[in-house]
Amino acid sequence: MSKAHVTFSAAEFNRGNEHASMGRDNLLGILESCICPAALVGSLWALAFLYEGDIPPAYLLLAVLTFALTFPGEARLQASKAGSLLDIGVNWFWIAGLLGMTGYATGYIRQFDLQALAAWLWLAPCTEIVLTFGLRIAAPAIISLQGPRQRALIVGMNEQGLALANKLKASPYTRIEVAGFVDSRSTDRLNRDASFPLLGKLDQLAAIAKNDRIQVIYLSLPMASQPRILHILDELKDTTASIYFVPDMFVTDLIQGHPSAVCGMPVISVCETPFRGTNGMVKRLSDIVFSLCILILIAPVLLVIALAVKFTSPGPVIFKQRRYGLDGEEILVYKFRSMTVTEDGGVVTQATKNDSRITPLGAFLRKTSLDELPQFINVLQGRMSIVGPRPHAVAHNELYRKLIKGYMVRHKVKPGITGWAQVNGYRGETDTLEKMQGRIDYDLDYLRNWSLRLDIHIILRTVRLVAKDQQAY
Repeated sequence: MSKAHVTFSAAEFNRGNEHASMGRDNLLGILESCICPAALVGSLWALAFLYEGDIPPAYLLLAVLTFALTFPGEARLQASKAGSLLDIGVNWFWIAGLLGMTGYATGYIRQFDLQALAAWLWLAPCTEIVLTFGLRIAAPAIISLQGPRQRALIVGMNEQGLALANKLKASPYTRIEVAGFVDSRSTDRLNRDASFPLLGKLDQLAAIAKNDRIQVIYLSLPMASQPRILHILDELKDTTASIYFVPDMFVTDLIQGHPSAVCGMPVISVCETPFRGTNGMVKRLSDIVFSLCILILIAPVLLVIALAVKFTSPGPVIFKQRRYGLDGEEILVYKFRSMTVTEDGGVVTQATKNDSRITPLGAFLRKTSLDELPQFINVLQGRMSIVGPRPHAVAHNELYRKLIKGYMVRHKVKPGITGWAQVNGYRGETDTLEKMQGRIDYDLDYLRNWSLRLDIHIILRTVRLVAKDQQAY
């Protein structure tokens, strides 16, 4: 995809501030990564209160060292019970040995009650065992809290694809449900398994993904199929599915590409949201905190604008327009009405300079972006984010998804009130295909290189630009 318009990329902004992903993609994985440090630190603090009456500085320092050595914890949900017990024992043996030798060599061990340390030697692993097996019992309830299962499609009914499908089917700790396979080979060349239907051929893949509401696609194809793989990826750019390669292969132009594992099988993400696991929690928490603070501060402004809209022109105060949100689902986005019309049908005409439909008050609201303020309510509802690709009217989406490859990939995240494209000159009317291409290039650049620091940078640049930007009509 052309990057001609991206003169200053998000990757350049983040350079020197990269952070490693924990590789935890859901709530269950996050809890699993916290079990070991929580068990060891929690048991230490409990014993400190029991023997010392509080938590002295020596115990706090030991807790920090223990946390640093154990976070994130090992993934044990897929292991056998005996294997988990052995792993916990071996892991605690070397951690306790390392801490003990360090404390003895430095003389720091004299700062502790020896009875408390002796009790910690058996209480810490026992606590970890209880939490580990407790998580196994609670796992089905935790998985159900994350919503309905994700429908997955596997491309390539070969030995490796079937192995992945069987692992997903057998695992009680995954939200992924295999809908079936896609493969163009004749039936006599396939490793058929009656448990999984063959839904169609490769040239039908994009249509199947859209019609069957597929959310995850695994490409189990050999490296020799590279031209076919590139063609498949081009076709899938009109969907919002997360895409993974099952084979070990090098791929460029990835959207949040990173190696991970699915039920023990290695996969490489090709197109994925940056807001999985911890990143998703950070993003949502920052959205809630920022939007609440902003709404409290601007409440009088919202009231004044609402009254002004009501008494200066006929029509509703709030204009609700259908837009595409996360995963291409339709959402209602709020704005103060700035026009004499409220278009939301199959054809929506973008506002232009000196547009006769814009009211005098509406021209001021649009120029200062005050018409966007009700969207902070959308952020609290969870429909939008403060920073992300700007949502387009449904009619515009249907037009541009046919003209720009990768257009629908921007819907891997929630739409934003402001975005990377808007602070780089693509705010307001996109009256040419070239301008829309530039906006999409920046949106995809944001997805590839998201960081909380980048979000804050975009918010600050937006505040500076709103007063002087003359491009919105």
